[in-house]
Amino acid sequence: MDDRFRQLPRSLRERARTTTLAGVPALIATPQTAAPAPVMVWMHGRTVDKELDPGRYLRWLRAGIATIALDLPGHGERPGPRLHDAEYTPRVLAQMLGELDDAVAAARTIDEAPSIDFGRIGIGGMSAGGMVALRRLCDSHTFVCAAVESTTGWLAELYDPTLTETPPWRADHDPAVIEPIDPMRHLNTWRPIPLLVLHSEADETVPFLGMRAFTDKLRGQYDHPAEIELITWPETGAPSEHAGFGRVAAEAKSIQTEFLVRHLKPLASAQG
Repeated sequence: MDDRFRQLPRSLRERARTTTLAGVPALIATPQTAAPAPVMVWMHGRTVDKELDPGRYLRWLRAGIATIALDLPGHGERPGPRLHDAEYTPRVLAQMLGELDDAVAAARTIDEAPSIDFGRIGIGGMSAGGMVALRRLCDSHTFVCAAVESTTGWLAELYDPTLTETPPWRADHDPAVIEPIDPMRHLNTWRPIPLLVLHSEADETVPFLGMRAFTDKLRGQYDHPAEIELITWPETGAPSEHAGFGRVAAEAKSIQTEFLVRHLKPLASAQG
């Protein structure tokens, strides 16, 4: 058993396990419900792993929602060199995009599959994981809703010092490398689904300016722009206003869980 898994709360470990899905390390958590549960595919941010923030998964379990949490390339239980530095982010995003569909398909064959309703599947992520989720939604898919936080859908802005204030981690990337993975450049094929965006307006790592511009443009794809819910806080007290939501963390998690319940529609809350 991986040390990260041992450190999870017992109430989560009792309903979860780690496995690999088409070569991607994954944490699977399923609620104890009489009917198959909807599921959320979640991806963490740079420098951390899929075991981060177990309170999120526990809230989903109690609401009757299953979890498939994936390790990004070069993170967590992935073999090989660590890819935590910002210089590797485009490589990490591109690789995860190429692996994501196979991982989700593989989840349909696991032992827990009969207890999961893959017709009610959501996608989301934090920071780098959110970037993957937003780019994936620009291509044909079956996801019914999405929730992201502390991320952006405009990668060109994030990496262009002429467009935004320079984040402290600034890494130079060839625009030709960024273009294929930049959601902003592929919005013409976005299929409108309910989207929740959470962000600190003082985020020092992924500035809010880019995400605000992305959501403003994305609303033009929607007949009902209110399906995009953008919720921000002026500041939260979190490290760099990016790693979690500090003193409003519980509020942010509740907002996210309530959004998922509305759109994934679990048939019952978990027992116990």
